[in-house]
Amino acid sequence: MKRAMTVTYRVGRGLYVNMTNRCTNRCDFCIRNNGEGAYGSDSLWLIAEPTVAQTLESITAADPSSYEELVFCGYGEPSVRLYDVRAVALHVKERYPELPIRINTNGHSDLIFGFDTAPLYGGAFDTVSVSLNTPSAEKYNEMCHPVYGLSAHEALISFAKNVNKYVHNVVFSVVRETLTDGELRECEKIAEMAGVTLKVRTYIGK
Repeated sequence: MKRAMTVTYRVGRGLYVNMTNRCTNRCDFCIRNNGEGAYGSDSLWLIAEPTVAQTLESITAADPSSYEELVFCGYGEPSVRLYDVRAVALHVKERYPELPIRINTNGHSDLIFGFDTAPLYGGAFDTVSVSLNTPSAEKYNEMCHPVYGLSAHEALISFAKNVNKYVHNVVFSVVRETLTDGELRECEKIAEMAGVTLKVRTYIGK
């Protein structure tokens, strides 16, 4: 495993931020199972987690004004460092108020911190994308291997409902290739019940 300090990297017109390799899931379809980086980036396996200052330095050096979106998504679960991620996002919002900011998360932050974390997302992020992945706790446990076991699926749905009170755009995402047609319809129902949008994406192999 090659380690580097790739804190920011480009994906299309988005500037992506890689602040941790820690994750509370071990998803079978995770992109990091397939290589060192993503979309042609250098290795996203970190030598060490960047500080808030180092992260802001990397973002500034990349010239955020030339991108259409800032996205917290790397080779780990960004909400593991929610307070630091929030601090970075708020600073970027102050300097680049027109730049939309998104966080891609597995929705486990309530479990990680032990309280309702939804208010912490308000004012910092324009979009919260939550990986729903499956319509059932059992399949989620089998496919995503959460450290929290069967409780993880219900917790992420509850998180999405709550964060929807504080963030304008909340999205559930699923990987089409991992679902049957029936399961996809069930995911659509869960998203509708939670009052959020469902995004169906294709599997990214590398």
